[in-house]
Amino acid sequence: MNLSTTLGSEKFSFASVKEVLAKANEKKSGDVLAGIAARTEIERVAAKQVLSELTLDELRQNPVIDYEKDEITRLIDDSLDGVAFGKIKNWSVAELREFLLDADTGADDVSEIRFALTGEMAAAVCKIMSNLDLMTAAKKCTVIAKARTTLGLPGVLAARLQPNHPSDSLAGITASLYEGLSYGIGDAVIGINPVYDTPESVGRLLHATDKIIRQLSLPTQNCILSHVTTQMKAIENGAPAGLIFQSIAGSEAGNAAFGIDISLIKEASDLGSKNCNVDGGSFMYFETGQGSELSSRSHNDADQVTLEARCYAFARTFRPFLVNDVVGFIGPEYLADGRQMIRAGLEDHFMGKLLGVPMGIDACYTNHMDADQNDLENLTVLLVASGVNYFMGVPMGDDVMLSYQSSSYHDVASLRELMGCRPAPEFEAWLEERGLISNGKLTERAGNAKLIADMCAAAR
Repeated sequence: MNLSTTLGSEKFSFASVKEVLAKANEKKSGDVLAGIAARTEIERVAAKQVLSELTLDELRQNPVIDYEKDEITRLIDDSLDGVAFGKIKNWSVAELREFLLDADTGADDVSEIRFALTGEMAAAVCKIMSNLDLMTAAKKCTVIAKARTTLGLPGVLAARLQPNHPSDSLAGITASLYEGLSYGIGDAVIGINPVYDTPESVGRLLHATDKIIRQLSLPTQNCILSHVTTQMKAIENGAPAGLIFQSIAGSEAGNAAFGIDISLIKEASDLGSKNCNVDGGSFMYFETGQGSELSSRSHNDADQVTLEARCYAFARTFRPFLVNDVVGFIGPEYLADGRQMIRAGLEDHFMGKLLGVPMGIDACYTNHMDADQNDLENLTVLLVASGVNYFMGVPMGDDVMLSYQSSSYHDVASLRELMGCRPAPEFEAWLEERGLISNGKLTERAGNAKLIADMCAAAR
């Protein structure tokens, strides 16, 4: 295994595959903070050169966290498709890139190899791709997921309806929910981040959202994004849930910081298989974000892109309906500005789709980042062109509970119109029946929350 190269008259040598992966990464403030980033641009190029020549087998044999020390490494490696891996093990990272970008490579070709790839492999090829490369390859990596709605179909752009409220007020949540539905938002999920992480509060919100879903005969699913153990208790107490949520990390220690491990997620999945109100068999919802492991000092000196890819390889084991990268939420310590945020969003969408998970992106930023609304909107357009499954739908794009900026109801509606996309087919049929959409376009009735309120009142 060669970990050295010469550029011009300067020789570069790296101590490990992990160091090569870190230094080949595009500049990220999180890697700089961790002390593992390339010191110069020429060192970054040298690392990319070395990385491009490594084989997929060498990456498998050198995970960023040892097999014996980390249950995520073990889960990913033990679940690989051995037959498919045998066909590609001697490919270099550069050859994997060429395969993904080849004009003759289609979605079926990608699906044949994706379960032979580890997070390290997905991250490696990502690091030697330009933004346009990431978009071109991601477009081929179709991942369709089915619950009460079907996401990931060509030309479908879905949205999570996120009616958060700073005091979990049912009146405030309901008002935002009605408005979102009137704009055609909610086909991915009606998902609320609760203020109070108790089974009683979560159960109250699950009952309230389920009641609206039933009153409106709405083809979607509900989810309250509390800790997984809180949701499990609420469900065991009889609360009606559509999806079960949890934030995850790419290392065992990172997941421990979230208060979870693989066995707990398996327990939640078993509970969901018996109790979640979905038709398509997928009911898990995972959220991720570059830098979460570093924030809990569980990164093991690995870079944030590679750890993020490991999240997706972990998540796919549970056949999730939604996986969502909250790309700019953690803050400037990990993604300093709009440029890094855009790059991270494209990286994460590509890696998730390549590894086989149904990726959505929360195109977002916090107010202390050097980013603005134009950066957010630029990222959303690039992601729709890349085939992203879904975005967030937040009232006015300003989450009053989480205090960050995200995509609004209006943004999603505009993106669908601009890019020729439509809601999930089941949800679009519901909107058409109620005169809110016609031939894929919102009607003059759209945006009127009172219409939805009146529909609910008539159904009581």
